[in-house]
Amino acid sequence: MPRLAAFPKAFIRDLCTPQGMTLQAWVDLAAPLRLDGLEFYSGFWELADRSRWAGLRRSVESAGMTIPMLCCSPDFSLPEGEARQREIAREQDWIRMAAELGARYCRVLSGQRRPELTRQQGLDLVVGCIEACLPVAESCGVTLILENHYKDDFWSYPEFAQKMDVFCELVDRLHHPYFGVNYDPSNAFLAGDDPLELLRRVKHRVVTMHASDRTLISGTLEDLRREEGGVEGYVKRLRHGTIGRGLNDYDAIFRELRSVGFDSWISIEDGVEGMDQLVESARFLREKIAQHWRA
Repeated sequence: MPRLAAFPKAFIRDLCTPQGMTLQAWVDLAAPLRLDGLEFYSGFWELADRSRWAGLRRSVESAGMTIPMLCCSPDFSLPEGEARQREIAREQDWIRMAAELGARYCRVLSGQRRPELTRQQGLDLVVGCIEACLPVAESCGVTLILENHYKDDFWSYPEFAQKMDVFCELVDRLHHPYFGVNYDPSNAFLAGDDPLELLRRVKHRVVTMHASDRTLISGTLEDLRREEGGVEGYVKRLRHGTIGRGLNDYDAIFRELRSVGFDSWISIEDGVEGMDQLVESARFLREKIAQHWRA
């Protein structure tokens, strides 16, 4: 049966600045949710000091949880070779960090969709970078997970492989026992794609999932799909909402995942409107997981 974790979406910027929030405060907030794990982000300010890693792991485990996933945002579409090598080295360091934190999964991304980059150029660059990271991942026992992502909070441009056809081509070019997909249904809406169509195309490669939901503020899904993806900032027709009350069909999503034997981690990427929202999202997902995996 899948296990449930959470990512501190509402507190990400505070956790990335020393003047903001401590990870212990986030652990204390999350403890009453009865989660199995807490997903970490490589940009948390406390993680910059390697001597803190063991203590942070203990703080999560002492609350009855683990750190299953480390969320990282390497920029592998940089045109300069030396800059890409630096990104590869950063991702390799993050893989080692993930292992020391006890995480079995470490996210990779394709990088930013720079205007001068062609599709073929971008694919070749990204594949080469991910392949350079895989030996380190295997040696650490950590699986790299490629997300159908929108845009890191600290990037200027959206994801190179944001669109479904580019993402699927990228996944098809990478085959390794320590590589898989982190599926995020809401990000498919941001790309103007159908999240269920994407899932059907990659479901045999999905090893983890981000769970969130989006609500249309105005217009229709067809209006959304007609909009050009890739603008800076989030699509204004959509907003985060409580999971189970938005556009995603979680019964259909979970049926697809169950059909291929998925039993890994589902990490909640929600709570932007407060902890009450996260509590409700966790309750909804826990019930849906029980419904689909105990049936």
